[in-house]
Amino acid sequence: MHLASDLNSKQMAGGRVAHATLKGPSVVKEIFIGLTLGLIAGGMWKMHHWNEQRKTRSFYDMLDKGQISVVVEE
Repeated sequence: MHLASDLNSKQMAGGRVAHATLKGPSVVKEIFIGLTLGLIAGGMWKMHHWNEQRKTRSFYDMLDKGQISVVVEE
């Protein structure tokens, strides 16, 4: 009888082992990740836009000062 109770306690101990459970996506985590990626992409787009705007402004400033011309010299 002592042997049977030892077997039962060993079998029951196997059921207490922590198993990795698969959970669905966390809504808050998904929102945070999406917001972060959106802000990064938006910041990169604005930096690109500011760089293009700087190039355009520089071009027209040089054109007004006569440093460059859009007319082809003959």
